[in-house]
Amino acid sequence: MQTPSQNKNSVVIDTEKYTRSKTEDESLSDLGEPKEFYYTRSLTKRLLRWGVEARGIAPAPLCERTDTQFHKLFFLWFSMNFNILSFSAGSLGPVIFGLGLRDSCLVILFFNLLASALPAYLTTWGPKIGLRQMCQARYSFGYYGIILPSILNMASMMGFCILNCILGGQTLSSVSNGNLSWSVGIVIISVISLLVSFCGYRVLNWYERIAWIPVLVVYVVALGLGGKHLSNQPPTEPASAPAILSFASVIAGFVITFSPLSSDFTTYYVPSVSPWKLFCYSYLGFNIPIITIQCLGAAVVLAAPSVPAWNEGYENGNVGGLLEAMLHPVGGFGKFLTVLMALSVTANVSPTLYSFGLSFQIFMPFLVVVPRYLFSLLAIAIIIPLSIVGQHKFYDTLTNFLGLIGYWASAFGAIILMEHFVIRRGDFSSYDLRYWNNPRKLPTGLAALGACALACGLIVPSMDQVWFVGPIAKKTGDIGFELAFFATALFYIPLRYIELKYKSLV
Repeated sequence: MQTPSQNKNSVVIDTEKYTRSKTEDESLSDLGEPKEFYYTRSLTKRLLRWGVEARGIAPAPLCERTDTQFHKLFFLWFSMNFNILSFSAGSLGPVIFGLGLRDSCLVILFFNLLASALPAYLTTWGPKIGLRQMCQARYSFGYYGIILPSILNMASMMGFCILNCILGGQTLSSVSNGNLSWSVGIVIISVISLLVSFCGYRVLNWYERIAWIPVLVVYVVALGLGGKHLSNQPPTEPASAPAILSFASVIAGFVITFSPLSSDFTTYYVPSVSPWKLFCYSYLGFNIPIITIQCLGAAVVLAAPSVPAWNEGYENGNVGGLLEAMLHPVGGFGKFLTVLMALSVTANVSPTLYSFGLSFQIFMPFLVVVPRYLFSLLAIAIIIPLSIVGQHKFYDTLTNFLGLIGYWASAFGAIILMEHFVIRRGDFSSYDLRYWNNPRKLPTGLAALGACALACGLIVPSMDQVWFVGPIAKKTGDIGFELAFFATALFYIPLRYIELKYKSLV
C-alpha cells in the first residue's frame, strides 16, 4: 500500500507544469479542456474576452491561484443567506413544530453553529489543491462512485433554487396586488439569477459583495415599522424533545448542504492563505445572517396573528405577503423595498447555478469539455417549470426538503473528513492531481458507497418525515442527521482500509 508520505511530492510535480507562462489557449488545453471546443465559434471567444469564466471541474493551476481578496468569501456566504429563504426556514419552528420563540431561537443558534462548521472548514481546501468540492470527493468516492452524490447534490441545489424562486415570485406578486402572477415573478427571478451565474467567478464575487446592502435596509425599515409588535408573543405549549430534534434536523439541513460546494468558490485563492482566516470568514458568513434572520422569521410569524394586516398578508403561508404587509405603512416606498426583498433570493440562486454546472460535469464526465456557463441554462430550464408547479405547496415542500437533504450531506461530510484525517493523515500532498480524471488511478468508491449503504440501516429508522416516521424517531424525534454522520464515519474507515489492500492510495 502506498502511503501518503511516499506520495507527498505529487502536488508539486503536478502543479509545476502549470507555473510556466502560458497563453489562454495553452492553459485550457493542458487542463484537459480542448481549446478547439471553445474557439470554434466567435461567440465563445467574445464571452471569454469579456471575462466570462469557462473553466469547469479541471484543477486550477498554481499560476491562476493568485486571488488575495479573502474577505470576498465572507460576503459570498453572507449574501447567499441574508434573504427571504432564511426568514422562511426560521418560521418553521413555530408553524410546523409548534415551538415557542425561545425554543425556536435556541435550536436555530446551536444547530447552526454546529452544522456550519463543516462547510466553513471545507472552504479551506480549495487553495490547497485547486479542486472543486465534488471533484475533490473523487479521492474518496472514486471516478464513478461520486456520480451518486453528484446527483443528490444537484437535486439539493435545484431544491434550494426552486424554493428561492417561489419565494421571490410570491413577493413580487404581493407588490402588484395580484396583477403580476406568481409564475411571472418566478420567471423574472430565474432570469436575473441566470445572468449573474452565467458570467462566473468574478461577477459572482462582485455581486455578492453588494447584494446584502439593500436587504439590510429592508430589514431595518421592517423592524422599525413593526418591531413593537414582536413582543406580542402568544403562549405556547412546553417543547417536546421530538419537536426540538425534528426542527434541529431541518435547521442543520439548511446549512450543512453547503458542504458539497464549499471549495467551488476558493480554488483561485493563493495556496499560502491561512486556513483559519478562510474558516473564520466562512463561519461568520454563514452564521451571522442565518441565525439573525431565522430568529426574526420565528418572531414575526408568532406575532402575526395579533396584527390583522400581517395575518391577512400571511394568508395561506404567503411569506412574501407577510413582509409586504410589514412594509405597507410606508406606501410606495414599502413596495419598492418589497421588490428589493424579492430580488434578494438571486444572491442565493446565482452561486447555486454556478455549482450546479460543476456537479453536472461530475455526473457526466464526458461533458468536461462543455463550458461551465452552458449548464446554467440547463438548470434554469429545470427550475422554472418545477417552481411553477410547486408554488402553492411551499411550506410542505420546504419542510420535507430541508429535513431530507441533511441526511446525505451529513454522510458525505463524514466520508470526506475520515478520508482526509484518518486515511491521509491530513496531508494535502497525498492528493495526486495527475490522476484527478483517471478512473483507474482513483479509488474504486466501493468503501464510500458501502459505508453510506450500511449507515442507512440506522438512518431510516431515525427519520421523521411526513411520508415516513421510523420506530426510533417516534420516541426521539428526527436524529437521522446525527446518526448519518457518525455511522457513516464508523463504517467507512475499515471498509477503506480493505479497499486499500487491493488498490494504491491516490
